[in-house]
Amino acid sequence: MKSVVLFIALALACVVQCSKILVVFPMAAPSHYILGNALARGLAEAGHDVTMVSPFEEKNPPKKGKYRDVVLTGLLEEMRSNRNTNLPKFFELDKMNPFFSIVMINVMGDQISKSTMKHPNFQKLLKSNEQFDVVIIEQFLDDALKVLAYHYKAPLILLSTIGANAWVNNLVGNPAPLSYVPDVFLSYSSNMTFKQRLVNWLFTVAAELNRHLFYFPAQNKILKEHYPDAPDLSEINYNVSLVLLNSHESVNQAVPHVPNMIDIGGYHVNAPKELPKDLKDFMDSAKEGVVYFSLGSNIQPSQMTEDTRKAILGALGKIKQKVLWKWDEDTLPGKPDNVKISKWFPQQDVLAHPNIRLFITHGGLLSTTETIYHGVPILAFPVFGDQKMNAARAEMNGFGLTLYFSELTEERITDALNKLLNNPQYRENARRRSKLMHDRPVKPLDLAIYWTEFVIRHRGAPHLKVAGADLPLYKYLLLDVISFVILISISSVIVVCFVIKKICSKVCFRKNTKKLKKN
Repeated sequence: MKSVVLFIALALACVVQCSKILVVFPMAAPSHYILGNALARGLAEAGHDVTMVSPFEEKNPPKKGKYRDVVLTGLLEEMRSNRNTNLPKFFELDKMNPFFSIVMINVMGDQISKSTMKHPNFQKLLKSNEQFDVVIIEQFLDDALKVLAYHYKAPLILLSTIGANAWVNNLVGNPAPLSYVPDVFLSYSSNMTFKQRLVNWLFTVAAELNRHLFYFPAQNKILKEHYPDAPDLSEINYNVSLVLLNSHESVNQAVPHVPNMIDIGGYHVNAPKELPKDLKDFMDSAKEGVVYFSLGSNIQPSQMTEDTRKAILGALGKIKQKVLWKWDEDTLPGKPDNVKISKWFPQQDVLAHPNIRLFITHGGLLSTTETIYHGVPILAFPVFGDQKMNAARAEMNGFGLTLYFSELTEERITDALNKLLNNPQYRENARRRSKLMHDRPVKPLDLAIYWTEFVIRHRGAPHLKVAGADLPLYKYLLLDVISFVILISISSVIVVCFVIKKICSKVCFRKNTKKLKKN
């Protein structure tokens, strides 16, 4: 009898706690996968059955729960090939007009959604009889994939890897005043000049027109090719239960959030681990400290121009600190004695070392989050996307400086290094930001797990959705009301003018009549 009761209890516990979760991160970039994988692993370790769709494979799956990969094999190579042939080189992007990024978005979105939908491993999953309790999709140029929520009849959760932005705000009716919320592709802080606010407005209008006239129709076409009976993307797009945001006020600008938007920035950061012996000895013996230099997982530093490389090496060779440079080749011509190169470093563990003094970075959000987590100032060489904005925020918050590859010289780099390494204010500001990130009532990964389970428990949690998400644009912006008020005002002015004219005409007529009688 006891064994029967125990079995029933375990079965009930599994029904309540063990959900089947589909996590889809099709972007073929390691930085995006790191974020998707961190959430998928966390959900699996919380006892759930997790299926992860991405171009990468987890080499060390979590021990708890269930975890499996549906690998989009070949997608990484395909996207790199298309990027090399269709798009500018990375080191040319920092001087690219931000309006060109609108066109790039159409190309990338078409590529990501088509390649994912037609992939045989993905098709095999779709054609199986498997069901899921919730679908989590990265909100990044893959809107056609939102049809998965329709396919599985499950609530839809989005994870925005770059925090709140125009791509998610409109989907959940979140306000984002253009007066102090710049677009992620612009290198502006919240304190914009008149010219910057004008550019921000123009860019937002152009981006919205592109989204609705070109991007969304193209994504809807991809959706309909695979699911002709599904609702249009214009309906599916707004059927979002929850948005998990890879952001936090310590890193990002404080902006409004509707109830179904949850900040979980920093959830991918792990407790520091022991460094490999050679690296540990190198950093432990650095009496003047260590400078860590990495341009992330997508940029190949060997592709920079020879002049740029010589300028960086010349500046690094002048400082007293040791340098760790993530370099993608076996040799680095002209390398100074204080520089150690490697194709890979355990970045989070390096930043956690007490001897680290500065992080030279491209300004990606993961790197920015990790450097703030560990309280390390930065010298940013931003290239593309949100990197310029992240760099601008670092300057505004006093824990970093920014230089662009197109303007790098040995003198400018040396001057920036001297300021950051010798002025303690930068490190103090970085540590102040770190305290803000750590001072939270709940760990961000635990928060993400809680809200995912909340959406499952409450069948999509429709009570969190604000009415603004369902309103057409003219109602949301009160354009009909404003038009009515303008029409009434103009009509009133016309009527008043007409009445005044009539009165004046009568007065003039009476005066003229009196004059005639006198005469």
